[in-house]
Amino acid sequence: MPNLGGAELFIVLIIVVLLFGVGRVSRIGGELGSAVANFRKGLQEGAKPKSEEADQPETV
Repeated sequence: MPNLGGAELFIVLIIVVLLFGVGRVSRIGGELGSAVANFRKGLQEGAKPKSEEADQPETV
């Protein structure tokens, strides 16, 4: 697998911006960041001890 340095990543970024445009790339980046944040939040909620879950009322 080839090693990608800073120059190669910069060239790839320029090509992506030319293909999709600045607005769409920033929107995709924001959605990706939101997805990662929600994934981390879900992992933290799943790691709660059972005693904490029993204290909270169940919401439907």
